[in-house]
Amino acid sequence: MVQGDVPYGLISAAAVAIREGLIDWAGAEADLPDTYADWDRQDLEGRLLTPALIDCHTHLVFGGDRAREFEMRLNGASYEELARAGGGIVSTVSATRAASEQELVASALPRLDALIAEGITTVEIKSGYGLDREAELTMLRAARRLGQMRPVTVITTFLGAHAVPPEYTGRAGAYLQEVCLPTLRAAHDEGLVDAVDGFCENIAFSPAEIEQVFACAQELGLPVKLHAEQLSRQGGTALAARYGALSVDHLEYANAADAAAMAEAGSVATILPGAYYTIRETQAPPITLFRDHGVPMALATDCNPGSSPMTSLLMAMNMGCTLFRMTPEETLAGVTCHAAQALGLSDRGRIAAGLRADLAIWNVSRPAELSYRIGFNPLHARIFEGRP
Repeated sequence: MVQGDVPYGLISAAAVAIREGLIDWAGAEADLPDTYADWDRQDLEGRLLTPALIDCHTHLVFGGDRAREFEMRLNGASYEELARAGGGIVSTVSATRAASEQELVASALPRLDALIAEGITTVEIKSGYGLDREAELTMLRAARRLGQMRPVTVITTFLGAHAVPPEYTGRAGAYLQEVCLPTLRAAHDEGLVDAVDGFCENIAFSPAEIEQVFACAQELGLPVKLHAEQLSRQGGTALAARYGALSVDHLEYANAADAAAMAEAGSVATILPGAYYTIRETQAPPITLFRDHGVPMALATDCNPGSSPMTSLLMAMNMGCTLFRMTPEETLAGVTCHAAQALGLSDRGRIAAGLRADLAIWNVSRPAELSYRIGFNPLHARIFEGRP
């Protein structure tokens, strides 16, 4: 079992008591109180028990695919060049706008099922491929439906400030005022949004433009997060920290000042190796700076059709180790307790009394195996709200 302050918090010969979907007690089996003597028991036969995994940054709902752009990248086109030529995020917009809610749900289900099969019980899903009122709301409704169709918690994030749609080219400010902000308010009124995100980059929105979105989120009482410093340093991290962002994500071009600001704000650094790998980035996120400043690091798939078509959180853990020299202990924390923190969830991500009994049972002998193996899923069983 993984718990506590020792390396991994590992307890050998441990026991966990579950009552009505919550952890009632956890610790060494030798210390199990007599209160539980007559409870039904399940012997895990020496398997590893961890908190269930959490994918805290995905774009799981979208229309179409971008396999053609994948080919173009391999022939030399950069991510920024594709975006400026009308590809990238914008190329997914037309396919998403053309899809019905039912079609978006049907196409996303296999991706969600792939995550569930690796022990995920909580997943964040962003909008941001509709970029008009109806399509953005349809994406969020589809995400909510996914959470009703599978035993998984879906956290929905409004990402209307993901890109400027073609009909607003050169008029980002007008798009924000006429489409993005009114749609955010409509999504909030319909109960479709748990958090608000944006893309602060030279191919998307400036810090001043993102601040308009954050001000609206603050007015609605919604937490914020931000895609920042992915392709260049635009200053989005400092802005996110000023607004007490739950997380700042990507961060390849973040610096020491950014790390210090995040530490002071309590923001999580969400590391996304799938995008780094897919677009063949060469600037790695400053992991050492985050360690030195005590910034918690989450890890996620960033599942999306363009820059990270990945549906394996276990692979993201391996990439975090091999590409960025994160430790296996850091990656496990990154997909459990720190991922929960990046979503503002204090009721999961650890094994402790009073928390949700969202757990994963693994056919491994040591925690490092979860990051060490490539293309192998050792999940034995997943427990969601106390139910296997």
